[in-house]
Amino acid sequence: MILDKKIYRDKVYACWIGKNIGGTMGTPYEGSREINDIAGFVTKAGEILPNDDLDLQLVWLYAMEQCGPRAVSAAMLGEYWLSLVTPHWNEYGIGKSNMKRGLPPPMAGDYDNDWKNSNGAWIRTEIWASTAPGLPNVAAKNAMEDAMVDHGAGEGTFAAAFVAAMQSAAFVLSDLRDCIEVGLAAVPEKSRLCQSIRFVLDCREKGMGWKETRNAVQQLNADIGDGWFEAPSNVAYTVIGLLWGEGDFKKSMITAINCGDDTDCTGATVGATLGILYGTAGIPADWRAHIGDGIVTVSIAKGNNGKFLPKSCTELTDRVVAIAPSVLYESVQQLLKDPVRNTVIPLSALYPERIVSLGEENDLPADAAEHLCRLAAQARAKGEALCPYAMHFENVCLSAQLTLSDAPDVMPGGALGVRLSLQSKISLEDEPRRLSLRWILPEGWTASGKRTVTLHGFDPHATGKGALDFVITAGETVEAENRVVLEITEPGRHSALYCSFVLLG
Repeated sequence: MILDKKIYRDKVYACWIGKNIGGTMGTPYEGSREINDIAGFVTKAGEILPNDDLDLQLVWLYAMEQCGPRAVSAAMLGEYWLSLVTPHWNEYGIGKSNMKRGLPPPMAGDYDNDWKNSNGAWIRTEIWASTAPGLPNVAAKNAMEDAMVDHGAGEGTFAAAFVAAMQSAAFVLSDLRDCIEVGLAAVPEKSRLCQSIRFVLDCREKGMGWKETRNAVQQLNADIGDGWFEAPSNVAYTVIGLLWGEGDFKKSMITAINCGDDTDCTGATVGATLGILYGTAGIPADWRAHIGDGIVTVSIAKGNNGKFLPKSCTELTDRVVAIAPSVLYESVQQLLKDPVRNTVIPLSALYPERIVSLGEENDLPADAAEHLCRLAAQARAKGEALCPYAMHFENVCLSAQLTLSDAPDVMPGGALGVRLSLQSKISLEDEPRRLSLRWILPEGWTASGKRTVTLHGFDPHATGKGALDFVITAGETVEAENRVVLEITEPGRHSALYCSFVLLG
């Protein structure tokens, strides 16, 4: 697939302009559970209402610029969240407070979180889609890493995967319905999110009106406890706006916002998605002039960090376009380790004038939507395997995952299972590697399980067949927060890996 860089930049810019239009238009009606009846802006010309939908994405851009695209993970984004994102609203607050207690993402986003099915993650997907155009698996994976910080393994995380994959596909596909199918390919079929969108598609096929469909969606998800703030219905309202709007920017935006509930989020996502799909030519000139080019933030601790914030959609676009080749380059490095037939191979580093993704042909395959659905399904496989109690650690030599058998709660004398999966990151001629394992525990605590393990080359212990199981047993004294450490060393090598986590009393 070849995407001309000028066209790509225009789509990215239209994405952010559309995001600002929808956020500003929808904010005055946020939280209304009734069907609205709006005709357009109620704000003054040039007045942009601040919105966390866009704010957090500025932080993620800054994180990628500092750490590089390969470093994108829930743990890394969590660190930036703690330092730069100020609100403690709902799931934002739960995720932050759990991280402050010592729980890493995704555990921080899942533990004791009544809002993990809510809207806070799918509203911030454009940064992942616009840096991975035509690569829905990459966009969905990064969006899930982002979402797990405050939504764990909830529906909010699946919603983020759907929207990111859909928007990534919109850079290279021209049919909105195809883009929606690519998004659906990235989420588990049994998720409420997927079921809600499939329900909307069925209503559309049956010829139902948007109001009738909206009311049916609200009843379908009446059992979800987050009310107007839950993801399955609000993403469904976004899809209603996109489908019943029939490609018309104004009609789509107004329809989505008139569905009610989290209207700034539905409007902003409709605007961003249509901006990607049709570019600036698809945004009405009067609405574009009304909103302007500026960015107003509400959720970021500025201080000395204020200088890193893009001040306009133009600056934000320039920085996204600048980093996108690095995202695509990192993707090809991973694919080359395990090449798959028909996998999209990004070669943007060799073609600086274009954002390039080459498959077996130098143009978009005839079955482009099916092709991208296959890619998106790679992210779905990750979603289906989501475990909120899995923790990832690595150093230059090793990659390790520790998975708790249950929530990180422990009582005096209580026990908790821990599974260790290991993979070598360095291999010379399948060199066997003998590793020593040592638990560092609070006084009176014990750990049962093997103390040595041998890895052969890149053969992972991550499949379950070679995983190691341990049982941590608490002593008589259990504090509110109890630090547990697994030390992994290798005789003859200087690098040690320390896997540190907290169990709550």
